[in-house]
Amino acid sequence: MPGFALNFYSPIVEAQLKSNRKTATIRLGDKSRKYQKGMIVSVLAGARFSPRQHVFDAVIDKVDVKTIAELSPNEIEHDNPEIRHTEELCRWLGQLYNREIHEGDTVTLIRFSAIAPSYGF
Repeated sequence: MPGFALNFYSPIVEAQLKSNRKTATIRLGDKSRKYQKGMIVSVLAGARFSPRQHVFDAVIDKVDVKTIAELSPNEIEHDNPEIRHTEELCRWLGQLYNREIHEGDTVTLIRFSAIAPSYGF
């Protein structure tokens, strides 16, 4: 079991993860010391301060630190397939972090790939 996790609290995000529509997460602040390319992490979903469901293990493919304004529509879409614009992303992150988010705020884009289970090779 990996020692690090990517936790997701929204039921919408859980569905996106299970359908492989979500292949990145955008986290507020610089998380490049915590998450690094090549790390294996558990991807978990469930309500904050409640039991979580293990969705899959994943490998981190890329970690980029930039401002929200520097994110491309493609990068945003990998985080949330329903969003493509920075203004929408600011509103979404504001709901998740329960505070106002601006395009100049620093975020960490973490791209990941699910690890398919192996069946006794």
